[in-house]
Amino acid sequence: MGTHEITPKFTPEITPTLEELQGQERRLVFRQFTHDDAWALGSLLVELARERQAPVAVDIHRSGQQLFHAALPGSAPDNDAWIARKRRVVERFGASSYLVGARCRAKGTTFEDSSRLDPDAYAAHGGSFPINVEGVGIVGAVTVSGLPQLEDHRFVVEVLEQFLDKYLG
Repeated sequence: MGTHEITPKFTPEITPTLEELQGQERRLVFRQFTHDDAWALGSLLVELARERQAPVAVDIHRSGQQLFHAALPGSAPDNDAWIARKRRVVERFGASSYLVGARCRAKGTTFEDSSRLDPDAYAAHGGSFPINVEGVGIVGAVTVSGLPQLEDHRFVVEVLEQFLDKYLG
């Protein structure tokens, strides 16, 4: 029949190394993290997500309190469940949810098998990043859900870099 199918080129994502992921966490440290900082960071996440028409939900928690939450068009209630599961990984392991999962994969296992934690409560998928305050430690997490896990992770890191440069730099 003379029709040609056009197959889109697949460009594989370059998966960050453990060293790169750990470097992100060493670099992205706050001097302080106030309610106003949570609002400014959350607003920047929402602004960039809107520009990109990203169907995400955004959440910022500090010391067990939700300081910011937004659900953009295209997100769903399931994103809130993913946010909670990814945030619990950060709170329990003190590292980004993507790094925790990557450490398991590097050992040839899965988070579910190695942690033995309830997968309905914990998810080591990208998108939740620790809020680490200089001289204090991890006080909370900023989380995005709605994109593939590596994109969720990269989006949070990109916005944290911008935020720390602009507001605290």
